[in-house]
Amino acid sequence: MSLSDKILQRLRRARPERVFTRSDFLGLGSTDAIGMAIQRLVKVGKLRRVARGLYELPRTHPLLGELSATSDAIAEAIARRDGIRLQTTEAAAANLLHLSEQVPARIVYDTDSRQRTVKVGGRTIEFRERSRRKMAAGRTSGLVIAGLRSLGKNHVTPERVAPLRKLLKPEDRRRLLRDLRFAPAWMHPHLRFIAGEEKPT
Repeated sequence: MSLSDKILQRLRRARPERVFTRSDFLGLGSTDAIGMAIQRLVKVGKLRRVARGLYELPRTHPLLGELSATSDAIAEAIARRDGIRLQTTEAAAANLLHLSEQVPARIVYDTDSRQRTVKVGGRTIEFRERSRRKMAAGRTSGLVIAGLRSLGKNHVTPERVAPLRKLLKPEDRRRLLRDLRFAPAWMHPHLRFIAGEEKPT
């Protein structure tokens, strides 16, 4: 099997919307050989270049036509390549968890690395440096903590966060309890409630 075939095989085992970098194929060959194989795949249309150093499998929709890589997939690929952690920002987390209907106007991710901006086509993706403590919780716990932080202490109620009890998987609720130490004290009763305990008193 050629290196190009091995790369395609690995790509097809992943999520269709995933974005890749050369570092995702380390172990299949040298960096130069991987780069050359990727360029060959791009040239024959089996891979699509998203931005410099970022690639995806071409995807089309019967009604929408060619599908573009999502900002999340691009950010995750950059995070894997650079060995950094990502968390969703407060406003985006509140929207994703249906705690707020406000859609953030900017594409921003919190990170444990330096602040920077990446331009992909017509999009600008911002990586915002945050403290290690705010980045320490697990991905889902961090999302919930960020969402509650966006609402603010005076606007978080048991009724408002109750749907999260069903939204989160059992393992995510257990992890939420383990990650209490990374959240401010005022959130603890609400996080315990989301995890399955009684309403805050």
